[in-house]
Amino acid sequence: MITFMRPKVLPLLLSAALLAAGGMLLLQRAPQLLQSAYTDLFKTAFLGILLEALPFVLLGALLSSLLRVYVPDEWVSRWIPKSPVLAILFGCALGIVFPVCECGMIPLVRRLMHKGMPLYVGIVFILSGPILNPVVYGATMTAFRAHPDIAYARLGLAFAVAALIGLIVYVTAKRPVLRHSLRGEGMEPHDNKARGGKAAAALVHAADEFFEMGKYLIVGCLLTAGIQTFLEHDKLAAIGERPLGSYFFMMGLAFVLSLCSTSDAFVASTFLHTFPEGALLAFMVLGPMLDFKNSLMLLSLFKTRFALYLFFLICSMVFTGSVLLSLWL
Repeated sequence: MITFMRPKVLPLLLSAALLAAGGMLLLQRAPQLLQSAYTDLFKTAFLGILLEALPFVLLGALLSSLLRVYVPDEWVSRWIPKSPVLAILFGCALGIVFPVCECGMIPLVRRLMHKGMPLYVGIVFILSGPILNPVVYGATMTAFRAHPDIAYARLGLAFAVAALIGLIVYVTAKRPVLRHSLRGEGMEPHDNKARGGKAAAALVHAADEFFEMGKYLIVGCLLTAGIQTFLEHDKLAAIGERPLGSYFFMMGLAFVLSLCSTSDAFVASTFLHTFPEGALLAFMVLGPMLDFKNSLMLLSLFKTRFALYLFFLICSMVFTGSVLLSLWL
């Protein structure tokens, strides 16, 4: 029998209900807060980013779930080339076939490693998959419809960073770096033989992934709207005018916000006239590769020393590549 709500969700719903009730009581006692110009600006910014990003998040969840249920993992591992260079290119190309958001990328790659995928190919897929897929490309083009070169630069930088890190890992990682045994990781959390069959399982997976991504999207939209509303634009412009400060600020923002790759372009587009385009690239490439929630998942998959080594490679290459690409944009 398919379960649509897990028991652990109930405490979150109760907490949210209590917070909502407390907020309503507070606003009733201070109605002037609802009439503030800052409140209107905050609501407009939040709803604008959220409503523009939600369709792409939903589409990514549906495609990801269909592939997860109907496409066997063995099909991927069977076609991995023996040559390291070709295998890395294959890992980058997997993102086009498996449009999986970074929220579900690590569990998927863990299953593929269980089926025989090499470590360096799995890392390439983890890094490139959330960006090199048609859903994210469409979302980026929509967010930067007046600047399509930014969408092309995002794909190119993600491909280059993932491929270079894959080569480095292939050359340097000679010892086992996985924290736990992969035995038993190929099991699906929802049984396809349950009532409704694969179609029902795909819908359950899609709902799970949509709500899993949606909570990070909402938090990210709230924080971004808050920054846009309450942080003075003069201060943001001052950060953007610094040669390297804007890159570090946007990379740190990407790590903290932990946005889905199908929605981060809409957040980045709100900073288009404040920060240089290279800093926006760093935001859109680093976020899907390494953010707060992803770092915890990577630390649970890999040993700490290797995970920190991987974090260093990602940050340094994204920073270097975005600075170099800023000379072209």
